[in-house]
Amino acid sequence: MSNIEVLPELKQILGSLLFAAKKPLNAKELRKVLTDAGSNYGGPYEQFAGIKEDEIIAALGELTHELAHGSTGLCIAEVAHGYRLQNEINCGPWVRTLLDKDKTARLSKPALETLAIVAYRQPILRSEIESVRGVAVDQVLRNLVEIQLVKVVARSDLPGRPWLFGTTQRFLEHFGLRSLDEMPGMEELKRMEKTERTKTFPAMEKELELRAGQAATEDDDESGEAEETD
Repeated sequence: MSNIEVLPELKQILGSLLFAAKKPLNAKELRKVLTDAGSNYGGPYEQFAGIKEDEIIAALGELTHELAHGSTGLCIAEVAHGYRLQNEINCGPWVRTLLDKDKTARLSKPALETLAIVAYRQPILRSEIESVRGVAVDQVLRNLVEIQLVKVVARSDLPGRPWLFGTTQRFLEHFGLRSLDEMPGMEELKRMEKTERTKTFPAMEKELELRAGQAATEDDDESGEAEETD
């Protein structure tokens, strides 16, 4: 038997990295892994250390094509400014059953309504959220921060320097979005006046809820279990 080690192709390595990763990885992060592995192991592994980001993207394209045409139940999705290996959407019911994710994939209506307002109007003050919803949102907002869908992004210049809230990287991952520009109705919303925006939120909430149901379910975070109340 030959002692020569046969190394995998670039697309195989990338597939294994996406499988092992706990979050989406972009081309820069994938390239760093290849470079570090070349430095750590040397020898034949160094041949991947000089791989460029456009080569990584091309290899991911090949792997995406092969998965899509191989009936594997898996696919590569561009999510949160990176790439993620996930189950195909039409396999979701079985995956959710296995992971018992049906109950955790849903946010309560108050939480979803608040999240939609933050997502579409960020950065936003708590008082502005309450002005749109017409109720206090302290507890709902606290829960959204705890489950890492919302975060404090800055302080306002208003008296008292109140916090401004925005969405997180986890928000993009949870709803299967590459960036905030992919949110349903974003372009239309940008053209609307404040008074008109409030009318659009029920539809936006429904779109976000549908996206959450379609997003990947490999993650074991119980991001939707909190019972938000007004």
